[in-house]
Amino acid sequence: MPGPYDDIINLPRPVSKKHPPMPMGKRAAQFLPFAALTGFEGEIAETGRLTEAAPELGEDALVALDRQLALLRQRLPEQPEVTITRFVPDEKKDGGQYETLTGRVRRLDEPNRVLILTDGVKIDLDAVVELTLGA
Repeated sequence: MPGPYDDIINLPRPVSKKHPPMPMGKRAAQFLPFAALTGFEGEIAETGRLTEAAPELGEDALVALDRQLALLRQRLPEQPEVTITRFVPDEKKDGGQYETLTGRVRRLDEPNRVLILTDGVKIDLDAVVELTLGA
């Protein structure tokens, strides 16, 4: 049974004399997925990121922290090594995360409530949750 396209079905594919053929890489790019909502994936990831609640230290924890600070004041001239756990507030969401640092103490700036380590890191004493002096 003859078809309407029998006269052109076996002809070679036409090639333009004006335009060179498109490279295979660009041809494939035509079929890549399209993100209609630019930045939406980042917003979803940010919403799903978990933070911890800010700590409220009990009286016993505050007394223990004050005791460690008193020991630190006594040993300040020898630049003792300390391990500090502090709460770092999140910049975008409520809450934050706990961070543990170890280093040698250079200075204790009590009027500004800042502890300065020998590597230049400044630690807000109000954010400190736990402080342990090294040997």
